[in-house]
Amino acid sequence: MKFPSFLRKKLQIGPLNKTIETIKKHNLHTVCTEANCPNRFECFSKKTATFLALGKKCTRSCAFCDIDFEKKPKRPDPKEPLSIAKSAKLLNLTHIVITMVTRDDLEDKGAKHLCKIIKEVKKLNPKSTIEILTSDFSNRFDLIDLVLDQRVDIFNYNIETVRRISPKIRHIATYENSLKILKYAKESKKVKFVKSGLMVGVGETKEEIFQTIKDLKDANVDIITIGQYLSPNKKKYPIKAFVTPKKFQEYKDFAKKIGIRTIYADPYVRSSYNAKIILNKALSK
Repeated sequence: MKFPSFLRKKLQIGPLNKTIETIKKHNLHTVCTEANCPNRFECFSKKTATFLALGKKCTRSCAFCDIDFEKKPKRPDPKEPLSIAKSAKLLNLTHIVITMVTRDDLEDKGAKHLCKIIKEVKKLNPKSTIEILTSDFSNRFDLIDLVLDQRVDIFNYNIETVRRISPKIRHIATYENSLKILKYAKESKKVKFVKSGLMVGVGETKEEIFQTIKDLKDANVDIITIGQYLSPNKKKYPIKAFVTPKKFQEYKDFAKKIGIRTIYADPYVRSSYNAKIILNKALSK
């Protein structure tokens, strides 16, 4: 499928060294690199990155994701919480985004380790805001509670796609359970904002996207991100369509019309892309 001209983006690359050196020095992983995000060089040049917790091997093999799969990855690194906190401080991050691989192999699905990371990050970066993008913790709400109790600024869990296509591209996680997790997080009143994202160009219709936006609204989600799906390699789920700027605008208009607090929809949007800017927009409203 030919890459359309309206999706071509001029790379905005500045000095990358400090970000890359900081990540390497502390033996950390970023979702930017592991998932081959198309925005990674732009973000690194701005001295920002999304930390990937609990290693770089995931126990699920979703059809859209480029992160390596392994049934039993290494145990979580006990040094990781402090390393992430120190790296955030060295990079002077005022908004810190932490995501995680899914760890179905662990009894607590990695929840306690993620809590340790948040605590260390808060200790060394007390003035920074924190956003977490979590797994579903195998739908164990007691584990979700552990994370919510850390009182971060944004709880993010991606619904990924529309209801019909969800079983085709997600491994274990379901559309309905995703909505339950998001609604539960919002009703807990332990976070300022609840956020979720989805990909387009995987075979969905415009009406299905409208319905997903409505479903997220009904789950009381504050922030929605929508971006163009780009297949990471030939073995993964193929791109079904390139979505035009006109359609992205329609999605934004619909979300605003039904009362979504903040919508960020453009081809290169990803869950944590320009996360600080999105938080500031949400706060301003």
